[in-house]
Amino acid sequence: MSATAVRVRPRRTRGRGAGLGLAAWLLGILFFLPIAWMALTSFHSEEDAATNPPSFGAALTLDGYREFFGTGGGASPWPALLNSTVASAVSTLCVLLLAFPAAYALSIRPVKKWTDVLFFFLSTKMLPVVAGLLPIYLFAKNTGMLDNIWLLVILYTSMNLPIAVWMMQSFLAEVPVAVIEAAQIDGARLPTILARVVAPIALPGIAATALICFIFSWNELLFARVLTGVVAETAPVFLTGFITSQGLFLAKVCAASLVISLPVLAAGFAAQDKLVQGLSLGAVK
Repeated sequence: MSATAVRVRPRRTRGRGAGLGLAAWLLGILFFLPIAWMALTSFHSEEDAATNPPSFGAALTLDGYREFFGTGGGASPWPALLNSTVASAVSTLCVLLLAFPAAYALSIRPVKKWTDVLFFFLSTKMLPVVAGLLPIYLFAKNTGMLDNIWLLVILYTSMNLPIAVWMMQSFLAEVPVAVIEAAQIDGARLPTILARVVAPIALPGIAATALICFIFSWNELLFARVLTGVVAETAPVFLTGFITSQGLFLAKVCAASLVISLPVLAAGFAAQDKLVQGLSLGAVK
């Protein structure tokens, strides 16, 4: 009986693993279907995209992409894409520079009541964004910073800083204290320890935090919609311009949405190993 039990257990384990793998594949396909549908619709004409039920065998065309890139006489998307890139990249860099020493102080060299500090950081994310819209708009108007890309950089930095400190604190808590103490014995100062000892060890967590902050900044719409106009218009704001009083041009909107989503998808694909490794730090003891 014991030999039979030993033989049955691996089969059950393999069957359970295959079932979980199949469920994961089905769930992944389910999440991928809207993106695949958007990509297919972007290659259809407006007449074929508007059919109900949709036509899977319709002829493919690049008219939606030509309209998006302004070859048909429309506005060019490049200024908006450049503004989104600058606002997202610069704000992410500022967040990392500010969150890294703060997370170090809360994890490796914790202050008193550090859990209360972390809760305060996280509670700022619970404030409805629209509640701060009017004061920020009045501040931007009185200081002459309306339609200014650097105002968005400041806002995105302040909005993403709490979640970045929260994430990086858990990552830096996994850094061995003995390594830091060894560097201190060798005479290394705090900036050197942060740059050459702590940062390489916590690199997956830093990459995961940077990717999350970049995605949040790239996808932000409300503040960019209210505080920008023509000069500092971002990609999500540019995308809303395709919804006109004449109706919704579905193929063109799908083409624009796919192009605007590509930078985030590319960044996530390039950093997927660091993202998974960073988000799983501390999960297994």
